Amino acid sequence: MAKNKVFYYCQNCGAQSSSWLGKCPHCGSWNSFVEEVVKRDDSNNKWEKTAANTTASTPKLIHEVTYSEEERLSTMNHEFDRVLGGGLVKGSLLLIGGEPGIGKSTLLLQIALTMPGKKILYVSGEESEQQIRMRAERITAKPSNCYVVTETSTQQIFSHIESLQPDVVVVDSIQTLTTSVIESSAGSVSQIKECTAEFQRFAKATGTPVILIGHITKDGAIAGPKILEHIVDCVLQFEGDRNYGYRILRSIKNRFGSTAELGIFEMQSSGLREVANPSEILLSHRDESLSGTAISATLEGMRPMLIEIQALVSSAVYGTPQRSATGFDLRRMSMLLAVLEKRCGFKLGAKDVFLNIAGGIRVDDPALDLAVVVAILSSNVDIPINSNDCFAAEIGLSGEIRPINRVEQRIAEADKLGFERIFVSKYNAKALDKTKYNIEIVELGIIEEAFRKLFA
Repeated sequence: MAKNKVFYYCQNCGAQSSSWLGKCPHCGSWNSFVEEVVKRDDSNNKWEKTAANTTASTPKLIHEVTYSEEERLSTMNHEFDRVLGGGLVKGSLLLIGGEPGIGKSTLLLQIALTMPGKKILYVSGEESEQQIRMRAERITAKPSNCYVVTETSTQQIFSHIESLQPDVVVVDSIQTLTTSVIESSAGSVSQIKECTAEFQRFAKATGTPVILIGHITKDGAIAGPKILEHIVDCVLQFEGDRNYGYRILRSIKNRFGSTAELGIFEMQSSGLREVANPSEILLSHRDESLSGTAISATLEGMRPMLIEIQALVSSAVYGTPQRSATGFDLRRMSMLLAVLEKRCGFKLGAKDVFLNIAGGIRVDDPALDLAVVVAILSSNVDIPINSNDCFAAEIGLSGEIRPINRVEQRIAEADKLGFERIFVSKYNAKALDKTKYNIEIVELGIIEEAFRKLFA
């Protein structure tokens, strides 16, 4: 017979207590504990019994452990597979989070509709079957082996899974599900944790990949207890700017692959288009050369791309100069302006400086420093930079051009896109085989050398 127990859970961090506490000892938040009734009855839990019947492990020497490559299911979406490390691993539990309206449901429905030869069960607790059908008609007109069910009870969902035997399960979203084990409303800490644990037991016991969609808080973190991210095998973040059509899929945690990969998509009326060449949406196509624009070779994860830096320098109208940066760290821009004034003698203290990264993305790569500096100097002297030049170097506080990591990938990407010159640190150039590239590699030691070669 089931035994009812009363626990108190912190709604902020998910900490559990047997009695009510005014202040959470784990996260320090006040009045965050709420009472929830837990009804434990695992006698009918098929997946719990399957997990319990597994053979107990024994200690082994590490070189005696046998292993094999994980069997993966390709989603036929190259960007999604790239982020996962080659496809879905059987028995894995994935969690994808992102802002409302960013395209999480569209991405996973598109994947469910285009996986050939696989039976997909798409579970929705937020939309009706008619809404999902309308979105599917917009994405593709081809028939698919995707089944749709609108259900929020995990017990009912597992009964559908048992009768259908799908190859992949997609749940939209984990915050809308409830389990009879917990007597609380959907979206509470205990409900999210227990529902996720049930899907974890199901995935491991049957070898079926499960993809969960998760809401995020106003701070950008996935809603629910932090243990949710520890339970799952892979955590993906889907992000982008609503004013632009691109979307970026990042891997925050991945037990079966690298977390340095990312996928880029473009939102269109027919769904999400994979962007194989990110530079095509990050570089402007213009006929005239304009001052204040520079191209930088950067890296997002393991992926090289070229982005456009735009700067505007003008006289301060009200006496107090303004500093504004979009997509770039404002404090780092202030540091670079101080270096230009102190080490190089450029008087920018009484001028407004505005900086923008085209495409609306945000980049934290230190290799953008040189492109930011030359874009500011170009706008200050009103001399355009050759559109066939690009830059990749960090700038130190003494004005020296510092080396950066993986410079070969950046040079190869600039060479592939047809640029004629790339400016790098002379310390990077020492170890380069320049005969491999058609692009001219210009070596720099200090900022003054860049100014003389570009604007002399």
